[in-house]
Amino acid sequence: MRNNDGMKLGLYLARTGYHEGAWRDPSVPTNCGADIDHCTHLAALAESAAFHFVFLADHQGVIDSHQVIARVGRNDGFEPITLLSALSSRTQDIGLVATATTTYYQPFHIARLLASLDHLSHGRAAWNVVTSAMDPEAKNFGEEQLPDHDTRYIRAREFVQVVKGLWDTWQDDAFVRDKQRGIYVDATKMHVLNHRGNYFSVRGPLNVARPPQGHPVLVQAGASTAGLRFAAEVGEVVFTAEPSLENGKRSYAAVKETARAFGRESDQVQIMPGIVPIVGRTKQEASEKLRILRSFTHIDVQIEAANLWLGSVIDLRSVDLDARVPESLPQTNSIQSRQKVLVELAARENYTWRQLIQSVSDSRGHLMVVGTPEDISTKMIERFEQRAADGFNVLPATVPGELKEFIELVVPELRRRGKFRSRYSGRTLRENLGLWRPPRRVEQVGATCPP
Repeated sequence: MRNNDGMKLGLYLARTGYHEGAWRDPSVPTNCGADIDHCTHLAALAESAAFHFVFLADHQGVIDSHQVIARVGRNDGFEPITLLSALSSRTQDIGLVATATTTYYQPFHIARLLASLDHLSHGRAAWNVVTSAMDPEAKNFGEEQLPDHDTRYIRAREFVQVVKGLWDTWQDDAFVRDKQRGIYVDATKMHVLNHRGNYFSVRGPLNVARPPQGHPVLVQAGASTAGLRFAAEVGEVVFTAEPSLENGKRSYAAVKETARAFGRESDQVQIMPGIVPIVGRTKQEASEKLRILRSFTHIDVQIEAANLWLGSVIDLRSVDLDARVPESLPQTNSIQSRQKVLVELAARENYTWRQLIQSVSDSRGHLMVVGTPEDISTKMIERFEQRAADGFNVLPATVPGELKEFIELVVPELRRRGKFRSRYSGRTLRENLGLWRPPRRVEQVGATCPP
């Protein structure tokens, strides 16, 4: 049974916008990456429209090659938990989703940081659980390349288990702070974790009280075979990239079915694919916006973006750009699911390399809809009603311009058609998403991780 509020909406908090050419758009502020007021403005716009959350992606370093660093507008941004902690005091209702990797953090770091954010925001924190996916990240942590893809997910599973265990090391009412009796904390309500596993040894307890939500909401974005299983096991919001309606329906059903196999209720797993809306009062106006954005994007930047998202398995500077994209590529140790989405897209559309490279520059494999508010809302509602999505992570091509257009033109249409709420329905992010508050899991304290 779906939450009566209809579809869920998140805002992907890109510095300048999701399109590769966004930073050059005259309407986009120059200093987006390091401007807290700009970020606050975007979050406030989303909150004014009753979006469920803002979502902040992240990498552990610069992933662009030296050939294009001069031409990309994304290497001067804030660290996610730092930024969202600041935004917690400048917003009231909207959820705050921070990306943090299980590959190069330690569980105690993340448990403490996210518990703190949940307290600061009065229950609006969420953790986008990722495994690092680019070799340049590995080089910042003393490694030449990433661990094997499946190994990263095995580590991630234990990592999440430990973080949840740390969030549960204090009972909800442990900190009594009784001045008359001189008792600050009821020590009988503290539980040492004593985790011993294959990757981590963590005693605990956490030196932060149990988060207001019990656990901050867990968001997951993997869609490879290992990623989908992990999402079904631990994810409460699953951020996907899937431009195909039919593939989206299959993926949606598979995640929900696998979640049930793990003993979870399917409505406690919200599937939210990305959408890049380019809004015009006419189709021609929207198409002209896209044409201009494309004109701002250097071909080297387009090729580099395609190379990254296809998994760096082919030298795109040496291919015949007017040749058809092959039906398969060598398997990557990077983002396997996105490579699959893009190869399937090329096959469906019979793309040349040039066309695929352009598509990646536009939307990186997400659904892009270029058209009127009615066009965009119809596509969204189609996917919602046909069980390909519980909602969407909105990736505006430019900000604040395209975000404002979406809020002013598309959101009213969604409301007119009864698919999106007009106000917040709860105090915490969990309540607004229709997710349960997890009880403290006594049985997991002191658990060891199986091989």
